[in-house]
Amino acid sequence: MINKTISILLFLLCLVSTANAARYISDDLFTYLHSGPGTKYKIIGSINAGEKISIIQRNANFTQIKDSKGRSGWISSKYISNQPGLKERLPKLENQLSKLKAQLNTASDKANKDKASLEENLISYKNQVTQLQKTNSELNEDLQKIQALNRNLNAKLDTQKDDLLMKWFTYGAMVAGGGLLLGLILPSMIPNRKRKARW
Repeated sequence: MINKTISILLFLLCLVSTANAARYISDDLFTYLHSGPGTKYKIIGSINAGEKISIIQRNANFTQIKDSKGRSGWISSKYISNQPGLKERLPKLENQLSKLKAQLNTASDKANKDKASLEENLISYKNQVTQLQKTNSELNEDLQKIQALNRNLNAKLDTQKDDLLMKWFTYGAMVAGGGLLLGLILPSMIPNRKRKARW
């Protein structure tokens, strides 16, 4: 019994809260306002799409409403929407669109500036790389020249060492030859006293 009472109270509370909530006529039509809950009742007017309404009561397929002109009547429940109409939403959407366009333009300008800065940096880096490659090429050429000069100097040094050894060998041979000749010639030039004594 208590559960049934609570269920009924919750149901009535939902009806009251939905009855007070703002509702709108859907944007895709205009609909007729009837004097009773059905199409067999007399048409007492029409309501344009997107018009704001308040709900008085509901039954299975129809809802009694009060429109912005103060008229009350019944319309099919399927034509009621919780969303405001385009007339109400359009200015807000246009305002949001203009803000988004401004943000997009700002972002686009910033992106263009960043792109230009990156392109300048890229050109600068390319120039630096080209300069470094040129310097590296020049240094490699200088290194090859120095290595060739070093090889020539080493070859000359080796040749000079060989020439110096040959000279010393020649001088030594000449000294030795001269000493040998002197050793052979001098004794014959100096009179031997022993020989004279024997005679």
